[in-house]
Amino acid sequence: MFRKGKKRHSSSSSQSSEVSTKSKSVDSSFGGLSRSSTVASLDTDSTKSSGNSASDTCAEFRVRFIGAIEKLQFEMCRKLCEPHDLINYIDVAQQDGKLPFIPADEEMILGVSKYGVKVASVDQCDVIHRHPLYLIVRMLSYDDGLGAGKNLLALKTTDSKQEECSIWIYQCNSSEQAQAICKVLSAAFDSVLTSEKS
Repeated sequence: MFRKGKKRHSSSSSQSSEVSTKSKSVDSSFGGLSRSSTVASLDTDSTKSSGNSASDTCAEFRVRFIGAIEKLQFEMCRKLCEPHDLINYIDVAQQDGKLPFIPADEEMILGVSKYGVKVASVDQCDVIHRHPLYLIVRMLSYDDGLGAGKNLLALKTTDSKQEECSIWIYQCNSSEQAQAICKVLSAAFDSVLTSEKS
């Protein structure tokens, strides 16, 4: 069972979406090992009051793409609401060969702004993925369990009719980078909610 940890707040704004750090032992069954993960989770369903940050800036991070599980039916989307359910689903997909454990060598630029998440080639010439802010349901990060200090960043999105969802998995260089991405996305939600209220 997850225990709620301390909520993280940046000094520039209060969070309208929940960013929390949670610990859980996740049985990955990979090589018979059990791994301990620190999970940074962004839950966009939160309805806390927002601050006064209204930044249009885009923060950029270098990541690698692991893979995606697209167009999951609504019933499955409902089952993947909690962070541990999402992590376990990704683990099983990796063990079943539906997702790789190791990403492709090519780095990508993951940009986060008030418009959402954009993933582009390093030279910024090609946009590879675009996730509008209003379609992002959850973002969380956790240790990949392979012992190299890398973290996975899972982004759960829905379609405009909210009938299907998709899970996009990226590899970050460190837990600090993954948590920074969650924090910036939370600030983006905060900025949009603040501008809508004023």
